[in-house]
Amino acid sequence: MNSSLIKLFLLLIFTSLQVAFAHQWAGKKSKFHGFEQTDFNIDDLSCKIVSPKKAAKGNPWIWRARFWGHEPQTDIALLKKGFHVAYCNVGGLYGAPSAVARWDRFYNHVTKEHQLSKKVALEGMSRGGLIIFNWAAKNPEKVSCIYADAPVCDFKSWPKINKAITTAYKLTPEEAKSYKGNPVDKLAPLAKAGIPLLHVVGDDDKVVPVSENTAVIEKRYLELKGPIKVIHKPGVGHHPHSLKDPKPIVDFILKHTGK
Repeated sequence: MNSSLIKLFLLLIFTSLQVAFAHQWAGKKSKFHGFEQTDFNIDDLSCKIVSPKKAAKGNPWIWRARFWGHEPQTDIALLKKGFHVAYCNVGGLYGAPSAVARWDRFYNHVTKEHQLSKKVALEGMSRGGLIIFNWAAKNPEKVSCIYADAPVCDFKSWPKINKAITTAYKLTPEEAKSYKGNPVDKLAPLAKAGIPLLHVVGDDDKVVPVSENTAVIEKRYLELKGPIKVIHKPGVGHHPHSLKDPKPIVDFILKHTGK
């Protein structure tokens, strides 16, 4: 074997070891519906990752915002398809710029240190809508699609302007009233990037009214020529989230992640 072949052979071994090491998540181990969950910290960030039995080609992943483990049927189905499921805690920040900055750090870590796909599917239930849309507006090139479930799309609708919101966003109450940094205001970058949106809503939602949130997103996104589909659940309120059979959600994510 000549020196060139030896060098190539050693390079292949080194690359294989790098990939294998990258997929070893260090942290506290537990089980998530039969899959390995790892809880870990990135400095001050509290994070979770659930690994599939075998990662699909390209290391696809779905990034859940808030309410870890609630109505997990979509996450479980995607794990079976080879997706990782990720979580980075930004509780109490309501999608504010500080929350977006935390998500930036998490994204950089998992894509650089663990080689997860550069494009991620985002999943946000209820108040999780604020962070998924605000992060996507800043990082449209990093998003494959968005699944939003009874999502908050304007903090003036929920939780309404209060101390928690003004503190998180560093606004006065008067500034908050005219604030133009909610998801309903920041759809242009998403539409320009052609990011597909799927909303699942209960038509009788009194907590996060459809008329003040998803309906506004749908109207404005269509005006911007962005692709959006809304699944309505007649007679259903804010709960339960998701669908009993998550197939329409899973199919949507698989279709757009495949691209």
